Parts: sequence; C-alpha cells; structure tokens
Amino acid sequence: MNVTDYTIKKFILVCGSSESISFSKWLKFPGTKILQILRNYLENQEITDRTFAHRLCRLIPAQCPFERKIKFFGHLLVSIPPLCKLNPLYDDLMALRFRALCYLAEEWGEDISQYC
Repeated sequence: MNVTDYTIKKFILVCGSSESISFSKWLKFPGTKILQILRNYLENQEITDRTFAHRLCRLIPAQCPFERKIKFFGHLLVSIPPLCKLNPLYDDLMALRFRALCYLAEEWGEDISQYC
C-alpha cells in the first residue's frame, strides 16, 4: 500500500465510509469537483474591463512569493524552495494573469512592464 492509498483510506474512514477505495475512485470523490469547478471558472473568465485586468495583474504575483533565501553575514543559511507548484490552481491563475496582461497590451496599448 502506498502513501496516497493509505491517506485516502484514512480520510474516507474519518468521513464515515468504510469501503475500500483506490486513488482512481477517490478522483470521483465530491471534494475534487470543487477544484474542477474553480478551474473551469478561471479558464472561462473573460477579461473585458480595464480596471478588472489591472486588479488581476496586481493581485496575482508574477513570481512565487514564498521562495526565500535566508542569509546571515553574507552566508546562505536556509533556502526555502518555491511552493507555488503545489497549488493545484497555480497554472490556471498564471494563465488568467497572462490573459489580463495581453488584454491591457493589445486592447489598450498600455505598458505592462510595471507588472513584470
């Protein structure tokens, strides 16, 4: 039994179902539909307003804000890797930000270098 199957079985036992479940069956679990709904919403979001596009570009960072390098007197003590790839909606948010930047540059002819 791998870690994923073990975790899913423990999760199902806590939720009240006693049947054995595999990872492929877990993907059909109702909780995963929420992520799919959010992904569809982000993919189908149309950018037709200039202020909305500016707001998206300010709210969604261009780089992962969690990556840190902690130095002490010029010596690297700890390097915290970027954790954004663990976010299941990361790619969808980056695509939405890119569409907002393209909208501002193509439709309004604005300089988008301030957001890069």
